[in-house]
Amino acid sequence: MTDIAVIGAGIAGLVCAQQLSQAGYSVVVVEKSRGLGGRLATRRLHGTLADHGACYLKPKGELLGRFVEILRSRHILEVWTDEVYELTADAPLSESNNRSPRYVAPGGMSAIAKSLAPGLEILLNQRVIAITPTLENSWCLTLESSNEELTAKAIVVAIPAPQAVMLLSPLGASVLDAVFLDNLRSVEFYPSISAIAGYSCISQPLPQWKALTFVDNADLAWIGLDSSKRPNPQQPHFVVQSSADFAQRHLESQDLQPAGQYMLQRAAESLSLPWLNTPEWMQVHRWRYAFPSRPWHEAFLSAGTPLPLVCCGDWCRGNLVEGAMLSGLAAADEINNQLRHLPFDNVNFLNVFTQSFHLSLD
Repeated sequence: MTDIAVIGAGIAGLVCAQQLSQAGYSVVVVEKSRGLGGRLATRRLHGTLADHGACYLKPKGELLGRFVEILRSRHILEVWTDEVYELTADAPLSESNNRSPRYVAPGGMSAIAKSLAPGLEILLNQRVIAITPTLENSWCLTLESSNEELTAKAIVVAIPAPQAVMLLSPLGASVLDAVFLDNLRSVEFYPSISAIAGYSCISQPLPQWKALTFVDNADLAWIGLDSSKRPNPQQPHFVVQSSADFAQRHLESQDLQPAGQYMLQRAAESLSLPWLNTPEWMQVHRWRYAFPSRPWHEAFLSAGTPLPLVCCGDWCRGNLVEGAMLSGLAAADEINNQLRHLPFDNVNFLNVFTQSFHLSLD
């Protein structure tokens, strides 16, 4: 038995878990993947690292801005570039008018999520396949890979809303209110496909840009020289992200390699860099729930059940990393209100994060 089970170890889930844990609750985080971070994803391949999800942070709000400064002081984040170029059809390549620092983690963007993990009990490679209420007034979570069960007084579901629907719908109207499920179903996402491509023996100089947005390309959205984030890169590698329409057309393809190759071909043509079409190696990844296209309008979504169950994530208000952090904090506050009303007055997330980070270094 634990007080609270948090499903999902993305930013929202980790922030929520830290807030509740520091308030005095026992918390277990359950994550289906082998790593932390959700869209803050880093892949290790061919002797290097590549960020194939969120490629940089561009803080706008106060919370994320202060969080970034803490991570900079700990040498987890650094400024990558303050200019993202834009390419429009029938127009020369131009710098964006919106110049502001973009921050990256030289050790991979997943390092941001790892910095939120100290002190938390986290179960990786554990998919929750069923949630049921028990006669003892608690929730029972069934885990797929270990065939074990976890019992909790409250649940925070910090995964994309469509995945939450699949997990929670079997509870039915006898447990969950129909309006809650309808609200959860109303959330929609844009998909994306990311191609990571590495090169050797390039006779031409690398482009002047580190990041570039395709303004009106039907197939491509963004390309970045990902190797420029790494200290002493051995060879250049790029990350190319598709448009939502292109991803939708290829989302169900069993083999994504042809889609990735086509993305490189289009990038090579658009940028007049023919060698982009002939990488030494390439990996392709699909993001079914990349960007909220129709977010929920509040910071969390509560089931309103006698047993506390709250959903949160970047799809709550839809402001990506900053929104995920704020959603996680709001979900923690809501769970606390439904449980023991422990004092949150002295639990400041950023102070707690700083203290826990210091402890992890000792």
